[in-house]
Amino acid sequence: MNDQTLITTSTNLEGYRIIKQLGLVRGITVRSRNIFGSFAGSLMTIFGGRNVIYTELCEKAREEALLLMIDHARMIGANAIISMRYDANDVMTGLTEVLAYGTAVVVEKIETA
Repeated sequence: MNDQTLITTSTNLEGYRIIKQLGLVRGITVRSRNIFGSFAGSLMTIFGGRNVIYTELCEKAREEALLLMIDHARMIGANAIISMRYDANDVMTGLTEVLAYGTAVVVEKIETA
């Protein structure tokens, strides 16, 4: 298997057999908005519609948490993560924690006849 980590929100991976369960892995990041981003994002809420400023901020935070979770899984020998989820909480005004978590597993491809 290559060095790509397989990730699913399901409890199994189609076409793969779980041979070892390694436990919980997580990636946590805490992000804040800068004053210019907050101002621009606030202005966009006045006009309605898609808020690109906050969408990009959220996407960057999720991506960072995801990559940290993958690093954690690889450190303990996993090549896949099942039952993956995101969670987010406000730590304080303007400061948000984003958590990516799941179960680290070792899988092998099921050979088909």
